[in-house]
Amino acid sequence: MTYEVKSLNEECGVFGIWGHPQAAQVTYFGLHSLQHRGQEGAGILTNDAGKLIRHRDTGLISEVFKNPANLEKLTGQAAIGHVRYATAGEASIDNIQPFHFKFYDMEFGLAHNGNLTNTKTLKKELEHNGAIFSSSSDTEILAHLIRCSHNPSFMGKVKEALNTVKGGFAYLLMMEDKLIAALDPNGFRPLSIGKMANGAIVVSSETCAFEVVGAEWIRDVKPGEVVIIDNSGIQYDTYTTDTQLAICSMEYIYFARPDSNIHGVNVHTARKRMGVQLAREFKHEADIVVGVPNSSLSAAMGFAEESGLPNEMGLIKNQYTQRTFIQPTQELREQGVRMKLSAVSGVVKGKRVVMIDDSIVRGTTSRRIVQLLKEAGATEVHVAIASPPLKYPCFYGIDIQTRRELIAANHSVEETRQIIGADSLTYLSIDGLIDSIGLETNAPNGGLCVAYFDGEYPTPIYDYEKDYRRSLDEKVSFY
Repeated sequence: MTYEVKSLNEECGVFGIWGHPQAAQVTYFGLHSLQHRGQEGAGILTNDAGKLIRHRDTGLISEVFKNPANLEKLTGQAAIGHVRYATAGEASIDNIQPFHFKFYDMEFGLAHNGNLTNTKTLKKELEHNGAIFSSSSDTEILAHLIRCSHNPSFMGKVKEALNTVKGGFAYLLMMEDKLIAALDPNGFRPLSIGKMANGAIVVSSETCAFEVVGAEWIRDVKPGEVVIIDNSGIQYDTYTTDTQLAICSMEYIYFARPDSNIHGVNVHTARKRMGVQLAREFKHEADIVVGVPNSSLSAAMGFAEESGLPNEMGLIKNQYTQRTFIQPTQELREQGVRMKLSAVSGVVKGKRVVMIDDSIVRGTTSRRIVQLLKEAGATEVHVAIASPPLKYPCFYGIDIQTRRELIAANHSVEETRQIIGADSLTYLSIDGLIDSIGLETNAPNGGLCVAYFDGEYPTPIYDYEKDYRRSLDEKVSFY
């Protein structure tokens, strides 16, 4: 696992296309635009007149396809691709998607973004009935459920399997004659459909990929929906009507690219509105606003505009730093922040700085950035976070599955302020977050999942329930 400046890791990214003579090449560019969603591994599977061909490996998409021959061998007019960050399963090549399943009567490819909450239960049942797993990824479960279904039609088998798995999921299933996309009943993970000028249909975790490949957005996949794409066009169907929109609020806060639109809301615009609302809730005097690159810059713009304070480039991100692996000591981990970020003394010296960030996870990064700003001469550093305190784990596809790793779950706001060394600490309120994103829906919490902040999960958490309840009584000191 790679060490990032932000100790919060994306889920995965999926991209699919049907009806393009250079499907693999288009998928490569689509995955490149989704690289922020996973950097551990990548793969592409193509469909050449019913023959499925795959290449996958560890590393970034550019590393996986560094040898042009690996892309050139992926012939065909349809493809699915995947960039991976492991939320379930080990970081080995066996877990890198798309998966390719071959049976005596059929074959198909499968890619998944999200995390299932009943993995252990289903895997135990499937293995008891003779299933053999070749990976430790929860993605493989859907394939086994499809194969063991007694439904007479293939789509009936798919729908039955989709109703059996629980949690957050966006699936792409490549058949010999069709591409199938499906979204969980709450729409935790984003998934959109677009169309290219030549008529090719594309499906992507984020709409930013459409701009890269020259596709026009058609619409988002709806919760509980299954979409069938083949040579006759697009067919929209449902596998369940028991749906309730609860899209992951962290997509807007941190994960998604600012040029993506999710359920009609532009991510940059949402983050800017978060900054505006944060400024309204902020109660301290300051001289300048400094956003932490890169996902906090939009919020910093909004904060500066609302507060009337100048928005300054007081922190610089080194865009050319190589990925650095987790180090065994705290000192070396903090050095990773210095490698990636530098404070600009000429900007912050003698100033009372409002440092805008999107979230605080463990507090290690925030503490180091506050220290950088003060070493550069800032007289005060007021930390303002454009999201509520992260107090609870996520079970739908974000790599936060215990409260032990969350500073806000174990310390008060004042204690956290002292730990990170800030002169003040302000979090955006939950209501402020919901209003800032502003989805047009009557769903609870404005159509968002905010369980990471209030502990109210929109679904049962199944296999995680026991450990989660036990964790509520645990407390870890970050001092």
